[in-house]
Amino acid sequence: MDQHAQHAHGSAVQELVSDRRALSADPVKFLIVDDHALVRYGLSLALRQRYEGAVIFEAGSLAEAMRKARSETDLTAILYDLQMSDSDERSGLADMLEAAGDVPLIVVSGATDGAVIASCIRAGARGFVNKGCEGVVLDQALPIVMEGGIFAPAPPAARDGRPVRIAMALSTPIRTESDAVNGLTDRQREVLRLLLEGQSNKEIARALGVLEGTIKVHLRTVMQRLGVRNRTQLALATMRAGIKLQS
Repeated sequence: MDQHAQHAHGSAVQELVSDRRALSADPVKFLIVDDHALVRYGLSLALRQRYEGAVIFEAGSLAEAMRKARSETDLTAILYDLQMSDSDERSGLADMLEAAGDVPLIVVSGATDGAVIASCIRAGARGFVNKGCEGVVLDQALPIVMEGGIFAPAPPAARDGRPVRIAMALSTPIRTESDAVNGLTDRQREVLRLLLEGQSNKEIARALGVLEGTIKVHLRTVMQRLGVRNRTQLALATMRAGIKLQS
């Protein structure tokens, strides 16, 4: 290896180490939802290998998962089994997404039907990972979803082999967005203003002198009124509505 190549290789290694340090500097928090303890254990091991210092919460039922999603602050992502024993697929996912609020949710399922995958994404899941895939797929999916993107098998296929087009619904119409923002309480508008300034839940709570859980509740309410599921969509909806929140 010549001197230039050695320098380039050293720089790449240094960047990789820096990236991993950045990941471990602020521990991520995951909620694993699966009614099989062994699956939860395996996912937990995989996440801890990928993210040093990761905080892992587990839930073996939908009811327990919803309680933890609402009570645990600053969750990074939720890994959700589509077939929970205490719910059916469609309503269970809808209930879990409502409880998750702005926390991105990845469906982890044994399903391979493209129509099922498409329905999960349309419902609001930010990703879909098949339980039979290689671990590297989860490594690829997590950063994409955590940065606001959508990860799904491509191209998804129906049982008859034809590709399935995932039609993403547009956000709530502008009139509703504008009315919703104008109809917020003073405290909700203040929370929204601080969020749009880039502050985290913890920073907003500190600025307003309240608990992080209170901020999470406010944000969930605001997002429900605007018909969005994450911070990026919330910021875009506010901009489209032409609303400027005063400091």
